[in-house]
Amino acid sequence: MDTQFILKIAQDAIEATFLVSFPLLGVAVVVGTIISLFQTVTQIQEQTLTFVPKFLAIMATLLFMLSWMARVLIVYTTHLLENIPNFVR
Repeated sequence: MDTQFILKIAQDAIEATFLVSFPLLGVAVVVGTIISLFQTVTQIQEQTLTFVPKFLAIMATLLFMLSWMARVLIVYTTHLLENIPNFVR
């Protein structure tokens, strides 16, 4: 196992993590920004106002993107398991 092989495994892991987490984090940031702007304009400083819309938006995104996220993780895991013989040479 050389350095390039280890770097490729790490790069693939980081890429899979980024691909799976980006849609959820992106939705949370966008909804949080919109709610923050709404709170600023209306001067409502209720803490639960930010939690509920973000939670609902993240759950909707998760429901919509779950099959794609699972496919990304399955492809990564399959690729990793297929290369087990390369790990021990």
